[in-house]
Amino acid sequence: MATDPNTFTSILSESREFTPDPEFSAQAHVPSFEAYQALYQEAADDLEAFWDKQAKAHLHWFTPWKTILKWEPPFAQWFVEGRINASYNCLDRHLETPRKNKAALIWEGEDGSSQIFTYQTLHYEVCRFANVLKDLNVKIGDRVILYMPMIPELAIATLACARIGATHSIIFGGFSAEAIKDRVEDAQAKVVITANGGRRRGQIVPLKDTVNKALEQVDCVEHVVVVDHLADSDFDTPPAITPRDVKWHERMAEAELDCPAEELPAEHPLFILYTSGTTGRPKGVVHSTGGYLLGATYTSKLVFDLKEEDTYWCTADIGWITGHSYIIYGILSNGATSVMYEGAPNYPEPDRFWKIIDKYRVSIFYTAPTAIRAFMKWGDEWPLKHDLSSLRLLGTVGEPINPEAWMWYHKVIGQESCPIVDTWWQTETGAMMIAPLPGATPTVPGTATLPLPGIIPQIVDAEGKPVPQGQGGYLTIQKPWPSMLRTVYGDDERFKEQYWSKFKDVYFTGDGARQDERGYYWVMGRVDDVINVSGHRLGTMEIESALVSHAQVTEAAVVSRPHDIKGEAIVAFVTLEGNLKASDALKDTLKAHVVEEIGALARPEEIIFTDVLPKTRSGKIMRRLLRDIACGRVAQGDTSTLEDSSVLDQLRQSD
Repeated sequence: MATDPNTFTSILSESREFTPDPEFSAQAHVPSFEAYQALYQEAADDLEAFWDKQAKAHLHWFTPWKTILKWEPPFAQWFVEGRINASYNCLDRHLETPRKNKAALIWEGEDGSSQIFTYQTLHYEVCRFANVLKDLNVKIGDRVILYMPMIPELAIATLACARIGATHSIIFGGFSAEAIKDRVEDAQAKVVITANGGRRRGQIVPLKDTVNKALEQVDCVEHVVVVDHLADSDFDTPPAITPRDVKWHERMAEAELDCPAEELPAEHPLFILYTSGTTGRPKGVVHSTGGYLLGATYTSKLVFDLKEEDTYWCTADIGWITGHSYIIYGILSNGATSVMYEGAPNYPEPDRFWKIIDKYRVSIFYTAPTAIRAFMKWGDEWPLKHDLSSLRLLGTVGEPINPEAWMWYHKVIGQESCPIVDTWWQTETGAMMIAPLPGATPTVPGTATLPLPGIIPQIVDAEGKPVPQGQGGYLTIQKPWPSMLRTVYGDDERFKEQYWSKFKDVYFTGDGARQDERGYYWVMGRVDDVINVSGHRLGTMEIESALVSHAQVTEAAVVSRPHDIKGEAIVAFVTLEGNLKASDALKDTLKAHVVEEIGALARPEEIIFTDVLPKTRSGKIMRRLLRDIACGRVAQGDTSTLEDSSVLDQLRQSD
């Protein structure tokens, strides 16, 4: 066992392996492991030539580039002199094909209402709203904030901004007024687009009221465009603030129908996305147009094995990077059908997701491990009520997936016939980096497997030297890639310090990882989520996986608290299966189970049983808050993204 405090101790192993089904491989874009290896080697041999080839194959360019990559570490420019438009790639180029009348976007609301937009009708709506923005004096390079529910107008507004060269910044609909204010001011946004309200678990989310509060002391915003999403409800929309506020539907009725897409430089900033969970000044990740769109388009096709007849559904919110890349840009650029849902997975019943899959015959389903663990807790009977036979591929995103959750997903949802693509990537990477190719890569529960062609990762020690296979270390990306973030908005020094200061000219992901004997990558979670017990650095994900592998546990979150002797002690928050009762005997059983699975070093000092864990509306567990509770502190920092703020009170009572 490693004793160097700069390395990660990693003992959890997994022997189950699933080889691609020959029938699936026969029709896949990458049909064999040998084909993957050849593609990966082609990229490794000449990275610039590889990406040059992919950019020509996957995207429409108005003007070709002369320079593939201009690399002045840590600043990259891809496809220099090339001109492109993301909205054109997602819409216009499909209109000259039979896709013109194909469903581009299928939307379902929590209340059961639905809309379907073909590529032609979506293009029509996007052009009209692009002209609305122009009428509001939005010009190329202006910043536009979107604070909206998961409704079609959010996708329309996003693509309209891209069409005219306005840089959009989408703020997740769960953020507080203060968080919105900080982001609006940082971006110096000219326009905010919102809705009078949204729906979540049968309740109204008062978005316009929150925007009003956020803008009370902001002077850069000239207009607020308001979608009357709740027109048929009893919701009382706050009165308009004239002349600032304008109504979406009124302006759309007057808008011109034709709006040619702007021919933009490849490096034009497509969007700013502020990362969540941090304290202090917001950190706006800037993504380019050409490089980002290539990453999203290329990975969507290969990892999801997208086909013309697929109906694809990603359950993320567009306010997060997953929604940007894998609901809008990557999916529509490929000409696929994308499903979009406004609402909770368990409203009005815990089978809502399965009902949607059944209704629209969804073939590709992409969701988060936290959601999968919730589905497990709710019980197999809910998915078994529905016909899920249309599914041909499953995916996970957001955090490493526990092997037992992976197996449940495989057996109950995939009916043991769907490949699972467990994808590792970040807001900053723009697109997937490590993931199996479904027709080529044998999969193992709990690992994202291998890097995609064109991505060069390496696990290193504190000095930046590669570590041996089986030993944990820091996950880095050694070479630039097209969809990488370009900077932190307005702060190049922060960009350099945050991502490039630990290892010279190498991108540090902030994650710990190891490679197993197959060469597969096991991402062990954020370095700041690593627990140092008596000099051994343990990944919280592995302890959580050990707990979840026990038959009586549905979900677990592991944090640390200071310990006089060990340095840090392990505290586990555990949710039990169904209606099982907590007991001291069960605590002892679970501690012994962790010892058996990993070793005595990983034995939790304390186990706290809870019915719920604090999560954001995107499904991520807020371990920062659990750490505060474990240490006996009042929860610190912004809690505005919590799905249910009452969870904190319940946890304090459990402690």
